[in-house]
Amino acid sequence: MVRRIRIGIDTGGTFTDVVAFDEDTGELVTTKTPSTPADPAEGFLTGIRRILDQLGASGTDVTAVHHGTTVATNQLLEGKIEQLGFITTEGFEFILEIARQSVPDGYGNSYFWVKPPRIVPPDRVRTVGGRLDARGREVRPFNEEQAREVARWFADRGINTIGVCFLHSYANDAHERRMREILAEEHPNAVVSLSCEVLREYREYERSMTTLVDAAVKPRMAAYVANIAKRLHTFTQTGTPFSIMKSNGGVASADEVVRQPITTVLSGPAAGALGAALVATTAGFDKILTLDGGGTSTDVSVVMNGEPALTTEGSIGTYPVRIPMIDIVTVGAGGGSIAWISPEGTLKVGPRSAGADPGPICYGKGGTEPTITDAHLTLGRIPPHLLGGEIPLDREAAAEGVAQLAHKLNLDPIACALGILEISAWNQANALRQVTVARGLDIRDFTMVTFGGSGSLLACRLVDILDLAAVLIPRDPGNLSAFGLLTVDVKNDYVQTHVARHDVLEPRTVEEIFDALTSRASEALEREGFPVEQRRFVRSADLRYYGQAFEVRVPVPDGPVSQDLLEETARAFHRAHEQLYGYSFANDPRQTVEWVNLRVTGIGPLRRPELPRIPEATDSPDRALTGTRPVCFHAKDGQGGFVTTAIYDRSRLRAGDVINGPAIIEEFGSTVPLHPGYQARVDAYGNIVVTREEKP
Repeated sequence: MVRRIRIGIDTGGTFTDVVAFDEDTGELVTTKTPSTPADPAEGFLTGIRRILDQLGASGTDVTAVHHGTTVATNQLLEGKIEQLGFITTEGFEFILEIARQSVPDGYGNSYFWVKPPRIVPPDRVRTVGGRLDARGREVRPFNEEQAREVARWFADRGINTIGVCFLHSYANDAHERRMREILAEEHPNAVVSLSCEVLREYREYERSMTTLVDAAVKPRMAAYVANIAKRLHTFTQTGTPFSIMKSNGGVASADEVVRQPITTVLSGPAAGALGAALVATTAGFDKILTLDGGGTSTDVSVVMNGEPALTTEGSIGTYPVRIPMIDIVTVGAGGGSIAWISPEGTLKVGPRSAGADPGPICYGKGGTEPTITDAHLTLGRIPPHLLGGEIPLDREAAAEGVAQLAHKLNLDPIACALGILEISAWNQANALRQVTVARGLDIRDFTMVTFGGSGSLLACRLVDILDLAAVLIPRDPGNLSAFGLLTVDVKNDYVQTHVARHDVLEPRTVEEIFDALTSRASEALEREGFPVEQRRFVRSADLRYYGQAFEVRVPVPDGPVSQDLLEETARAFHRAHEQLYGYSFANDPRQTVEWVNLRVTGIGPLRRPELPRIPEATDSPDRALTGTRPVCFHAKDGQGGFVTTAIYDRSRLRAGDVINGPAIIEEFGSTVPLHPGYQARVDAYGNIVVTREEKP
């Protein structure tokens, strides 16, 4: 009998996480396997084979594979940009040098700030004559002879990846599309990104940068996707649909992603936020923070009423990108983050990471610098192995590495290990404040969902620092990002700049733009195979007060665009501005609202797996006890800081079980250290809900 199995697979820097969903039985199965950085497709297929073996299934039973990848992100973070060319309007060749006056860390450090290296150096920028105005009207005709000279110039120098951004092409794309036709004739090997397809939005610097980032990752992403798709189809022996997670919280087919690879720059973290959203809302929590702790970094975001917050004000490394993405803040505080001594002689942690190879000292693969994982192992907070014993850990080597660092700092080794974790916790806490306090939200109102292999290790300390309401730790937290890939819909975003004051805005003009964007979104969903009756469209708009430099995005209600609908949208903007900035001009007739961008998101719904319930407890949670070991939670604990601590096997816990700290709860891919004064309760879905019994 042929089965119907959908697979979500998230490739991280250290492990590849896999979740399979049997659509006939509703069964969910998870596994992890070490990532293979030299050939990510190898770890990808190893994970699929392992999960199918657990299900007793074969490749022909796989009906779809959804993938979260860091290929584009890592390329940008590592600065591995191949030879890249830029074509822009004559007279605007220095747009990348002018950029924006955006000084990191405030103006106090502005005298010491040097602008980061340009993604395209000046000698690889070429211009073409021709000019459009802000309404898209042609001021000067496109200079085709000059365009051919530019195309041949790039071809002669072997520069095969090119971004094209002409002035005001968001209003009229004719010049850019003609440039692509000429490049195809004169330089057929060129891989080209057009700004009118990548970001149809005004602000020339941001549009140029976003287009160039898209072009930069296109060759590598195309090769990566083609390699995996070919090997996947060979393995399954069918044309298995292969989709990739996008930064906006949706998935798209591999073919669609190759058209615009920049949409995947936060692929993996986005999947985790969506998986956490489904788990938390099912468990009854509507205001949550997500914390995804991996081997290299920690990603945090906000989810309200099941929907992650979105932004277009993002950046990857030093490169700004204006694409719709889940509002995620990343810090270098993962399990592999290295502890080191600054030139001033102080202890620092991250952002440099030991990664998967050589990894932390305790991996025994050649690592020589102590990491967060080594500190946890030294303090007894994690077991002397990972993945249920598959990867043994050397506690003595970890303790020795921490001791050597402690000696240089003139610290006690245990105090040094505690210091490493304290710095890591504050790094994570500061990231959580960025997505809450900095957005006008009271962090004390939120429950935090922790996941990823290292996500739950500092949960109790974060409650202390931030005064959080509670922490929810889902089942199989190390695989939640892979699970999230099975919970998302196909989603594509389209934008059109239309700057107009609210008091003179024409409803008919707005409706025409929305109709055009909806048509583009519908065409993309048709290519994805969704019938008309299944396609959904969500409208939004970016508004601001006249004279402001940046906008606030608000939803636009469904239905025909009328004056009443425009007024309702403006009222929503006033409310959103009040929440974000603490004031609005809703009752001030002197302040005019200005519309800037109109947006449409096309959505193709996919079936989400239902979260299974677990059996009720009928006896004591002692059934899950596996033993004890010395663990250090605080420097004052017990002899030498250690106390004898009960160890629980999470797989044996039942709904209604309550465990009081100190305790350690272990499972295949993650560990929960429960500090003294904390309580863990298991809910009906197998989630662990951690609360503080008393304030320290």
